[in-house]
Amino acid sequence: MPRRLLLFAATTGYQIRVFADTARRLGIELTLATDRCHVLDDPWRDRAIPVRFDRLAESIQALRGIRFDGIAAVGDRPALLAAEAAEALGIQFHPAAAARACCDKFVARQLYWTAGLRVPQFFLTENEEDARRAPYPCVLKPTGLSASRGVIRANDAGQFVAAFRRIGAMGESRLHVESYIPGAEFAIEALMTHGAFRPLAIFDKPDPLEGPFFEETIYVTPSRQPAAVQRALLETAAEGARALGLRHGPVHAELRYNEQGAWILEMHARPIGGLCARTLRFASQPLEDLILRHAVGEDIGGARPDGPASGVMMIPIPRGGIYRSVEGQERAAAVEGIEDVIVTAKPGQMLLPLPEGATYLGFIFARGGSAAAVEGALRRAHAELRFEIATALPTLKVQG
Repeated sequence: MPRRLLLFAATTGYQIRVFADTARRLGIELTLATDRCHVLDDPWRDRAIPVRFDRLAESIQALRGIRFDGIAAVGDRPALLAAEAAEALGIQFHPAAAARACCDKFVARQLYWTAGLRVPQFFLTENEEDARRAPYPCVLKPTGLSASRGVIRANDAGQFVAAFRRIGAMGESRLHVESYIPGAEFAIEALMTHGAFRPLAIFDKPDPLEGPFFEETIYVTPSRQPAAVQRALLETAAEGARALGLRHGPVHAELRYNEQGAWILEMHARPIGGLCARTLRFASQPLEDLILRHAVGEDIGGARPDGPASGVMMIPIPRGGIYRSVEGQERAAAVEGIEDVIVTAKPGQMLLPLPEGATYLGFIFARGGSAAAVEGALRRAHAELRFEIATALPTLKVQG
C-alpha cells in the first residue's frame, strides 16, 4: 500500500509542483489541501481537498475518515491548519499551540522570555499614544504578518506615530513593539524530529537590515561566521523551538547576532518559502524530498546540503508602480556561477514595495566554490538587470 501524505498549501506554485514531482518519484501518494477555490469542484483536476484556513473546525471535519501517513505544509496559515489536523487525525506534526505561537509575534516573545532566552524590551499596543513609553529606537510589527510586511523602525515618538498610522492603514491595529536589535541577521533551516532540533543550513544575510523597512535580499549558505557564532545561532534556534513547543516537522528561524550574543527574532512551523527553497539540495535532491521523507517516517539523519556554497537574491522592488519589462536578463544569467534568473513580475502588474507589499520582482540563484563567490555572482547578475516601472496614475472618479 503506498504511503499517503497530506500537504496544506494556500496556492499552486513552484514549491507545490516540486512536492508533487518528488512524491511521484518516492512513490508517495500526495493529496493537496488548499483554499484556492470553494465553489468549483476540483477546478485544477488534481483531486485537492477544499479547506478554509480561517475555518479550522470546518476544514478538519472535511478530512475525517481519510487515512494519511504524514502531514506537511507550505506557508504560515497552512501550517496552523496542518497542526490542528494532525492532532485531530493522530499524525506526527507540530502541536497546534506551537503553530499558533509562531503566528503571533507577541505570544512568541512571551514564550522566549519565559524560557530565559535573550529578548528585547517589548509590549503590545493598539494606541499610538504608547509612543511615550516606547524604547527608542524601536520596531513596530503587526502581530500576525510575515516576510517583513508592515515592519517599520521608529527612532522617536514622531516616527512611532507615523509608523503606527501607516500600519493601521493596512488594516492592522494590534501591534507588537520591541526595542531595535542591532547586528547581523541570519536564517536557519531545520527539521524537528520528535522534539529534537536538526539544523540543515545557516543562511547569512550580507545586506544590512537596519530599517526603516526590512526588505530581505540575499541569502547565502554556508555561513561565513566563526564557529562560535554559528554554534550560538544554532543553540538559540533550538532553544527557541523548544520554547514554542515545536516538535515534528520543518522549522524556519530568523535571528540576529551582536556583541551580546544571539537573539531569536521569529520562528515558523514550515520550511523556507516558495522559490527560495531551490537554494538547498541534498544529494542532488530538493529540500522537499527531505521534508516528504521525514513526514512519512523515514530516517533523514545522514542528509547533508550539497556544496560548496549556494545562494539566492530576492530581487527588491525599487519603487511602486506598474511593471512594464526587464532588460539584461540574458546577461545576468550568463554571469559565472549563476544557475537561474527568474522574473516573477508580470507586465501590467501593480508593484507595491515594503512595508505594504509582500512580493519581489523575481529571484536570482547562484552556486559556487565559496559563499563569497556566490554573493559576488548574485550582485553582478543583479547589476545587469534594468526594470521598467511606470508611475501608477491615480484613479479618477467620474460623476454623473
